Amino acid sequence: MTTLLVTGGAGFIGSCFVRHVLKKHPDYKVINLDALTYCGNLDNLRDVENNPNYMFVHGNICDKNLVRQLIAESDFVINFAAESHVDNSISNPEIFIETNVQGTLNLLQVSKELGVERYLQVSTDEVYGTLGKDGYFYETTPLAPNSPYSASKAAADMLVRAYYETYKLPVLNTRCSNNYGPYQYPEKLIPFFISKLLRGEKVPVYGDGLNVRDWLYVYDHCEAIDLVLHKGKVGEVYNIGGHNEKTNIEITHLILDTMGKDDTCIEFVKDRLGHDRRYAISNDKITKELGWKPSITFEEGIKLTINWYLNNQDWIKTIEEKKYESSGNRS
Repeated sequence: MTTLLVTGGAGFIGSCFVRHVLKKHPDYKVINLDALTYCGNLDNLRDVENNPNYMFVHGNICDKNLVRQLIAESDFVINFAAESHVDNSISNPEIFIETNVQGTLNLLQVSKELGVERYLQVSTDEVYGTLGKDGYFYETTPLAPNSPYSASKAAADMLVRAYYETYKLPVLNTRCSNNYGPYQYPEKLIPFFISKLLRGEKVPVYGDGLNVRDWLYVYDHCEAIDLVLHKGKVGEVYNIGGHNEKTNIEITHLILDTMGKDDTCIEFVKDRLGHDRRYAISNDKITKELGWKPSITFEEGIKLTINWYLNNQDWIKTIEEKKYESSGNRS
């Protein structure tokens, strides 16, 4: 039986990937290693927790002994585990270096020592920095991260490259655009705004709201990662994007319209530090080499996503209650 070690598999994208693999590859075993930090949530995987081919392990990729134990049982390693919220990286960058850099180094070193068949690093288009009004990020675009978060991910990507060039570890690297879909922790734009509106609060839009992001439906991303893992060329980077460029204010209006709200629910706030103006990612390489393309249009995906959150308000409420309790706030 082929065994996949999926790190960070209780998070948003990781949990969707675990679900994707168990459905598409019923003969595979999936080991999910997750530290269950604030955005890790086992409720994301209640529908598969009793699958005989699924095993959850509570632990951290910074625990090298545990990493060694699990990689010894695995054929493939797919690393989703990361601190990923930009605002948090600005206020507390140390944990981003610890998890995103040192944790990745542990996975790479043990993968090398134990001889895994393939190691796949899940990264982000934010490592490329920001774009002007025209053009796209390509796999050959120089890395120019602008936040502690993206800098930590770029550092991890460089370690992945180094382990291929120096040790010939069979690595693969994917860099994706903004994901959206079910099970996303409500600190990110779409679920955060939905959560605020459900509580009757205004939604805070950074700056002028004209920052542009390329949006990708999470299960299309999972399909792409699966394809790269099995058919990608070792040592290569593959960009994964949705070719759905939208400004933050456009996304805001889509959410407001779907929920029957108007512009009085918008509150423009001071822009955050180092806020990249535009991301746009080219899919040319993965499309030409592996035949992947998004299967869900943005119009379909955003409706599915908003409706999922509206129909799963208990999921949001449970997360908010846990966040409230952990803060120690009783006022």
